[in-house]
Amino acid sequence: MAQYEDFAYVYDRLMHNDIDYSKYCDYIENLFTIHGVSPDTLCELACGTGNMTECLEKRGYTITASDISSDMLSVASEKLIKTELIHSDMSRLNTGKTYDAFLCLIDGLNYLIAPKSVVNTFINVKKQLKNGGVFIFDISSQYKLRNILGNETYIHSEYDIFYSWQNRYIDKYNLSDMLLNFFVRRNNLYERFEERHLQRGWSCEEMTKMLKKAGFSDISVYNELTFDLPKSNSERLVFVCK
Repeated sequence: MAQYEDFAYVYDRLMHNDIDYSKYCDYIENLFTIHGVSPDTLCELACGTGNMTECLEKRGYTITASDISSDMLSVASEKLIKTELIHSDMSRLNTGKTYDAFLCLIDGLNYLIAPKSVVNTFINVKKQLKNGGVFIFDISSQYKLRNILGNETYIHSEYDIFYSWQNRYIDKYNLSDMLLNFFVRRNNLYERFEERHLQRGWSCEEMTKMLKKAGFSDISVYNELTFDLPKSNSERLVFVCK
């Protein structure tokens, strides 16, 4: 069962209720300032439908954005004017260019289940990052996947969209197994589709070890949208790496 196929076309409506993209872009730019970088060129991994990309594009950055889902990129292409879009698995991405900064936001790295895939992604980023450049990414924490999403079921209902979201957390592998069932109204009929998403809960220690293996030595970790150290109940962790 593929991820982010039919879902790509309802993703924006659902996610805009949960994420303030402008506020998140402000935060990213503040991280640039705090860590002493002034990037012009960005490469964004797992860009999805391009909501964050669009916000950054409007702020004047030259951007290359990639995603593994062609459907997500199709939606992104309708809103992005100057951004170069690449269909690629982030662990294999090779653009042939170098960038001032790399970004991977809103859980992109949680979808990499195998340590080898994470390390390969970090190595690829390091190779394509200019000297003095910065890599910023976030992950949903183990605490969030285990204790917030856990084994819960969520229901969302609007006039033209209904979905159920069933979660199962597998402690042995730190995996969140998500099954989503959608009913979307189209032409006075409801179309049903189903998607399964797997996310892995990585610890700070695991991520830091893999970043160092890839050649990053200056690594900072923050609680989401703050400049504070993560807490035991932080739901999203933000890494800034050089």
